[in-house]
Amino acid sequence: MKILVTGSTGTIGGLVVRGLAAQGAQVHALTRDPDKAVFPAGVTAVKGDMTDVPSMRAALKEVDALFLLNAVVADEVTQAIGTLSLAREAGIQRIVYLSVLNSDAYTDVPHFTGKYTVERMIEQFDLPATVLRPSYFMQNDAMLRDGLLKHGRYGMPIGDVGVAMADVRDIAEIAVASLLRRARAQAPLPREVIEITGPDVLTGKDLAAIWSDVLGRPITDGGTDLDAYEAFMAGVMPSWAAHDLRLVLGRFHADGMLGKPGAADVLTGLLGHAPRSYRDFATELAKTWQPA
Repeated sequence: MKILVTGSTGTIGGLVVRGLAAQGAQVHALTRDPDKAVFPAGVTAVKGDMTDVPSMRAALKEVDALFLLNAVVADEVTQAIGTLSLAREAGIQRIVYLSVLNSDAYTDVPHFTGKYTVERMIEQFDLPATVLRPSYFMQNDAMLRDGLLKHGRYGMPIGDVGVAMADVRDIAEIAVASLLRRARAQAPLPREVIEITGPDVLTGKDLAAIWSDVLGRPITDGGTDLDAYEAFMAGVMPSWAAHDLRLVLGRFHADGMLGKPGAADVLTGLLGHAPRSYRDFATELAKTWQPA
């Protein structure tokens, strides 16, 4: 069974490629530039771009399963819907799609609504797929290094309701298991939705306290000023992306990003271990920041 992985050079996609390869799967890794991509032995680099239909038709040819991950970009919906349409055309009956937690609820957030549109297509056409809905990634906080170390501030304005962040390694493990389960099944499996969260619901103050313990110095939280945060982020990313992020944080302030009751137990069963905690992630990350 050949499995095509999109987003193969990104954080989660790269982990999925390595996880599948370690399990002996036949992996085709989609990349715009196969000559520059580095994959494990046995993985086939496939040239393709989700905005280029001929290249995607070629990449999906003779593929049995698809891991569909596309980045938060301005044409995200076009990429995802187009790729799913071509997968249907190719007769692929084993799909895992990476969506986002609360995709159905955060209707004012463009990339959440975009991912839910893809979910609606999967449902409408009854595609045999696993939809993964992960929470906010713990690893996103690696970009807060300078604020934490130089200014003693946890810079993400998470708010006071709480977010159950997920570790990308847990997300990738569940993606690999879902892909292999579908690839190895004798017949296409029914549609399913899996929510992926961390074991703890953490507010901005909770996160600042964790970092204070980990770094051994006082850390303040990110506050709640979303106007200032959007203005700052617009200086380091496209303005549409900064506004999208601001809208996500606004929903965190209003509703949080919480798993269903018993989610940790469900994920423990899927993973074979407890979901990784934010404190463990922070401790691990801080060690990489120590001078040699």
